[in-house]
Amino acid sequence: MSENKHMVDKNDRLHEEEVKSTVDRIPEEERGKILENFDVFKNYLGKRVRIGEKMGMSEEQLAKTAEKVADYLAENEEPRNREEKLLKELWNAGTEEQQHMLAHMLVRMVD
Repeated sequence: MSENKHMVDKNDRLHEEEVKSTVDRIPEEERGKILENFDVFKNYLGKRVRIGEKMGMSEEQLAKTAEKVADYLAENEEPRNREEKLLKELWNAGTEEQQHMLAHMLVRMVD
């Protein structure tokens, strides 16, 4: 798969336009399993954070990436459990700055 199909390239640049295609590449059944159970979601996110850390991404870069994914999920996925419902409500109620801080907290929570 070519580098331009990933959200983050080898130079740690975030390609926001690739968020949708990256999420869409996850088979629907697998995406359902990830989003159905909050502990599974945290485990999945934690694995992605560790991959980012191994790539040398800073917490700020990880939070910016988490922020873009959270934007996508808030707009395109219905919460499938009470934790996701709370996260979506917090996300939608927050300012951009508060959303950024919530993204930082999510990265720290799963790290």
